[in-house]
Amino acid sequence: MMNVPMNQQQLFSWINEVSFAVNDIILYLDTHPEDEEAMEYFNHYSEMRNKALKTYEEHYGPLTIDTAAPACSKWYWSTQKWPWEGGAC
Repeated sequence: MMNVPMNQQQLFSWINEVSFAVNDIILYLDTHPEDEEAMEYFNHYSEMRNKALKTYEEHYGPLTIDTAAPACSKWYWSTQKWPWEGGAC
């Protein structure tokens, strides 16, 4: 899906979808840590999620603290507009 250009709302929805998949497989892996197919699934969707978060950050600003790339020496994470406020860098 990431090969098709998306607007902000579509990209945000896609991030929610792949994040759900990642969170769901994490719960499964907690009880089935030796399942190699599940680990492949986790790695695949985790990579897709990270790429989507990075794309979102590049265009609209970070959604999560772990993708917040410092643009300078100041901390802007808590002062920028949030996505639901129409936030963009």
